Amino acid sequence: MGSASSEFSVSRFSLMLGSIQTDSVSLLTARGVPASGEGDLKNAVAMKIMDTLGAGGSFTEFYAMDFDENFLLMGHDGPGHVAISDRRPVLRELDIYHGKAGGGVSVEFSVKTGPVTIFAVTQTRDGRLKMMAAEGESLSGPTLSIGNTNSRLRFSLPPAEFMNAWCEGGPTHHCALGTGPQAGVLGKVARLLGLEFVEVG
Repeated sequence: MGSASSEFSVSRFSLMLGSIQTDSVSLLTARGVPASGEGDLKNAVAMKIMDTLGAGGSFTEFYAMDFDENFLLMGHDGPGHVAISDRRPVLRELDIYHGKAGGGVSVEFSVKTGPVTIFAVTQTRDGRLKMMAAEGESLSGPTLSIGNTNSRLRFSLPPAEFMNAWCEGGPTHHCALGTGPQAGVLGKVARLLGLEFVEVG
């Protein structure tokens, strides 16, 4: 295993496994087994709760703010919930994965247009779990062709104000994106669990 050719073979095998993982975790997530990337267990809980409510629960983070059209671009590579897309997902070949070594195939789609909710499980300064949610709308329109889930989301506050209000709640940088207005029922879930709940917007 010391030759250049064998190292190349091991490297190609690792990339192949990475491609299989990206596709597989999206399929698992769509079947109710949340595969939250980057070891984010709290977000796996958020994804599972959203999926149990029938809302999906796609692994998501904030990408960008569009101040002209008043929306946030949100998504992530890896475990997107393909069952809540309004179109067939695209498998896009990437020369290099975002922030990772090597390249391969990644899943790309948008969450269906209409009402949506983002939901995060975070924690307070004393280590207690806390839940956060915000309702908004998934908009039609162009997104980035980068092999990730990408959705144009508009909330009740302008993008910068929304980001400030969301961050004041102390979230992790991941959340679960689901369809429909879910904040009311999520607040009830938090109350039943004895957890703090914050609705933003």
